[in-house]
Amino acid sequence: MTNYFYRCPVIFNMKEERARDIYVEEIMTRVPITCCPDLTAKDIGSLMRLWKVGSIIITVEGRPVGIVTEKDLVEKIVAEDKLPGVITAQEVMSAPVVTIGPHESVADAGRKMARLHLRRLPVVDNGELLGIITENDITRLSPTLIEITREWENINAPLMDRRGLGAFIGYCERCEAYSYDLRRNGGVSGKASMLCPDCRDLLVQERPE
Repeated sequence: MTNYFYRCPVIFNMKEERARDIYVEEIMTRVPITCCPDLTAKDIGSLMRLWKVGSIIITVEGRPVGIVTEKDLVEKIVAEDKLPGVITAQEVMSAPVVTIGPHESVADAGRKMARLHLRRLPVVDNGELLGIITENDITRLSPTLIEITREWENINAPLMDRRGLGAFIGYCERCEAYSYDLRRNGGVSGKASMLCPDCRDLLVQERPE
């Protein structure tokens, strides 16, 4: 499946106005998986596997202070050959955590993710963690948002050929997940593929030493 386009500023039309009528709290996951800063990276990995999630929000007294993602574990533990049973969440988490309010629109959440190269946003109100919204939540939402992304593709198609390299938005050619951070990655045969962050990380792990 080839369906991607270059990330660039886009002036939204009336379709975005309709997307603004849908609020983050309507599609967010209301019970996100959390843990304390003292939990080890090994235990965090076990939680991710148990609950089939790609991130764990780190909280102190119910307030989010950071987030640990699969990418954090790969880059800060595996790649640096550290002991996951010794390193704590506080040492590998991304902080301060970028959040969004429950009454902000889904369109705003999508733009925030794209602008900051994020794939998920904890939902916070007055410091209290209420849930989490992810890229997949947004892309599963409605045909309206799909129409918007298709218009982005049409607008930006000429830029793809001229600029070649860079960050793209669309479907990963390996796992077919929708991503705001597709990048070209040369394969064994020399043919470049557009891959999401997770598939790029997996490719690094699969390469022989």
